Amino acid sequence: MTLFALFALFTLSCEKEETQDQKQENSSNIVQTAQNEDLLNSLVAALIKADESDANDLVNTLSGDGPFTVFAPTNDAFTALLGDLEAYSSLEDFKTEEDKAILATILKYHVVAGVGAKADDLENGQELTTVQGEKLKINLDGGVFIDDATDVNATVVRPDIEASNGIVHVIDKVMLPQAVIMAINGSGDMNLVEIVVATEPLSLLEEAVIKAGLVDTLSGDGPFTVFAPTNDAFVALLNTLGDSYNSLDDFDTDEEIALLKNILLYHVIPSKILAADLAEGSVPTAFADNSIEVIASGDTFVIGDASDVDANITGTDIIATNGVAHTIDKVLLPQAALDFVATLNLKTIVEIAVETDDLSLLVGALQQANAGLVDTLSGEGPFTVFAPTNAAFAALLDALGDDYNELSDFDTQEEKDLLVAILTYHVVSGTAAFSSDLSNGQEIPTVQGGKITVSLDGGVFIKDATETPAEVETADVRASNGVVHIIDKVLLPQVAVDFVNTLNLKTIVEIAVETDDLSLLVQALQQANAGLVDTLSGDGPFTVFAPTNAAFVALLNDLGDDYNSLADFDTQEEKDLLVQVLTYHVVSGTAAFSGDLSNGQQIPTVQGEKVGINIKNGTVHVEDATEKNATVVIPDVEASNGVVHVIDKVLLPQAVLDALTPALPNIVELAQSVDDLSLLVNALIQADAGLVDVLSGDGPFTVFAPTNAAFADLLDALGNEYHSLADFDTPEEKALLAKVLTYHVVSGTAAFAGDLSNGQQIPTVQGESVGINIKNGTVHIEDATDTNATVTGADNEASNGVVHIVNKVLLPQEVLDILNPPAPNIVELAQSVDDLSLLVDALIQADAGLVEVLSGDGPFTVFAPTNAAFADLLNTLGNDYNSLADFDTAEEKALLAKVLTYHVVSGSAIASGDFTSHQELVTVQGESLEAIPGHPIKLRDKTNVRARIIGADNEASNGIVHIIDKVVLPQEVLDILNPPTH
Repeated sequence: MTLFALFALFTLSCEKEETQDQKQENSSNIVQTAQNEDLLNSLVAALIKADESDANDLVNTLSGDGPFTVFAPTNDAFTALLGDLEAYSSLEDFKTEEDKAILATILKYHVVAGVGAKADDLENGQELTTVQGEKLKINLDGGVFIDDATDVNATVVRPDIEASNGIVHVIDKVMLPQAVIMAINGSGDMNLVEIVVATEPLSLLEEAVIKAGLVDTLSGDGPFTVFAPTNDAFVALLNTLGDSYNSLDDFDTDEEIALLKNILLYHVIPSKILAADLAEGSVPTAFADNSIEVIASGDTFVIGDASDVDANITGTDIIATNGVAHTIDKVLLPQAALDFVATLNLKTIVEIAVETDDLSLLVGALQQANAGLVDTLSGEGPFTVFAPTNAAFAALLDALGDDYNELSDFDTQEEKDLLVAILTYHVVSGTAAFSSDLSNGQEIPTVQGGKITVSLDGGVFIKDATETPAEVETADVRASNGVVHIIDKVLLPQVAVDFVNTLNLKTIVEIAVETDDLSLLVQALQQANAGLVDTLSGDGPFTVFAPTNAAFVALLNDLGDDYNSLADFDTQEEKDLLVQVLTYHVVSGTAAFSGDLSNGQQIPTVQGEKVGINIKNGTVHVEDATEKNATVVIPDVEASNGVVHVIDKVLLPQAVLDALTPALPNIVELAQSVDDLSLLVNALIQADAGLVDVLSGDGPFTVFAPTNAAFADLLDALGNEYHSLADFDTPEEKALLAKVLTYHVVSGTAAFAGDLSNGQQIPTVQGESVGINIKNGTVHIEDATDTNATVTGADNEASNGVVHIVNKVLLPQEVLDILNPPAPNIVELAQSVDDLSLLVDALIQADAGLVEVLSGDGPFTVFAPTNAAFADLLNTLGNDYNSLADFDTAEEKALLAKVLTYHVVSGSAIASGDFTSHQELVTVQGESLEAIPGHPIKLRDKTNVRARIIGADNEASNGIVHIIDKVVLPQEVLDILNPPTH
């Protein structure tokens, strides 16, 4: 049945019952009264039918104490309703729980609880809230009419039937609440959003759902229970919010839309709860961590939110495909919404300060700081501000002294920065912390960076970096962007405390002047006459290591008879030297207290060089360019322009040491000064390789310097061609000499004897390494020969390294190879001997790779036939073999290879003295030769003629060659040359 058809149904005339002008008082209750009236039989039947559901108890309710006002539809009214409902031809068709819930909703809509109102008690336009939750409206224009949620009203056809627990008015129409209209008009086929869209009184809810982006959510599977505020409810909310919110369109910022979304989610229960299932208690909503309260109110319920005003349920059980809706007459507000509403009328922190007379100096300070703090504290926040009173600022100015009579005296950038630090130390960003949020001992980070501490001992106190806390005089002044706590003291961060303390501090020079044990330091500053007194009286900051009088006395003693007092620094050069000493004690740009120093730290001084920090057992020592450290005997003497550490030694930089101590010679100069190294100097010059310049350069180098005797021994070993170093006169010989010399030089380090370790291998400039061999405390140097050099004079320090004098010229392998060329291989040896030329020709002619084999690693023993031996062989072979070139077929070449390999023993190099009697020597060809000792040694092959070794033990790099007087022949070759006859 459509809503239009339903409305048309109610335009039909209903049967009117005869009214009575006078009614007798009735002792029956409302149910009994209805049972006694035939025209109300259908009403009684409907009550009984609805009560078949355990969720309903209408008969008992209407039989109870009351009072109630009941608008009772006639039988004809029920017949008309049932006739127009396609799904319900009689009351018996209300079979399901849902059907009975709809029927109960209709019946409750006819009952007003708490009053028994006669017709004369009714007023035109009066709205009556029914037990169902929705309202009825009274119309007295020409009779007594009742307006429901349809367009057709009901007429009271028989008023004022009194019952023991109320009044019954008989009406000619079954009235329908909005919830039922939607239920019987097909809302069960719509989701919750579609129901809202289809319901005109919920059009503002529709608009809100769209703006909050909840259409998809509330169109989803659910199930949901939605308490749906009517348009009137939204209008009331907008009125409460004030002129900035005339419509939902004014929720246009991200923050406002998020708030609207949370408000709507606060109306949604993530489960389906019919009116019959409502029960007192807290119910969690879809707005996380926020619940509503279902509160019993008479025979119905109201909905409580975070405010003091409850919402009435005006319509129940609007069934949707994904849940159920109940209309309410108020927008429910969570605490977040109440907080938002509260902030609309609040003033900013700055506005509060401006309007508070006792905070005028705070406002003045914010303006004087000129750091944008006024704009910041007028911004969104949230902030927590501890606001000092005028008296608190006056007390601060008094403490600062005569230079600070008012806030305008903070006029330099440094002072403004200090004022900013003080002010931001009163501000906590990111939270509005009310006094109830504070806890005893709580530490709170401020915008300045430092922390303040809360004390709740007898009040609310705020502790700063001083020993005196501030007391909160007025707490919890709520602002739109935070909260203000008015306090009786200006809070001071450590930087401000330090500033206040510096106002009473003395300069470094004043401290030195007033310290008896630093009188010589003061005298030195004056004697230097370089403006150091003025400098160390200036702004700084400086860190000064201040030597005691005893330290200066010790220095003067070390300097000798020329310096009996500081007054002896009287030449300009000496004054300049004194300036270097004094500025080496000063670090500019920082006041480094002992806690700021770290072990191993290197600190640049005003003089230019660095001092080192050495901390042992908590005591600070200062390292200079000498071997003795200074000890800090009095640390951390704070000055207005830095800090002084009193030390027990005058620090000396390298520049001063160099001025006081003659410079060391470089390595070349050192060698030139030692008579026994004159040949080394000559060698460096003779090599003509720039070595004199190199070893006069920066270094560092370690040089092993051979004595003159060592060079003489080398020349003797080289023979008659080298009587002196001048004989190294060709480019090749000069290059050789340079290799020898650079083998004595290690670059990149000055290695003293104590730095050397046994077995150490040290790369030299020449490229090869020398070895270290330490025996009984004596250092020996190993080179590529079998004889070590001994260090006879160690640790001769030079400006660019160290020299160790040795008793031998060290020789690298590269030089040994040049002086003693390696032996040739077997093929090269044969090529170098004229009488073996035919052997070489034979190796080549055989074309069997024998040249390569006998040039390879070996070792081999080769018996090498002379040219005469090969000539004898060719004569024996006849006219076909006039020369080795006649071995030109593959078979002949193979034959020649067999002959040659019969002369080679592989795997050993056998010297003539190693042959044993009748030793069998297996050859590469495969057959053996027999060695027959004697003078000469002979070889027996497979012929009857023995070969004699006529040139034994010719060493090659890959074996040994014995020259023989006959080509030896294996049996295999003899068989080929002289085939056996059959």
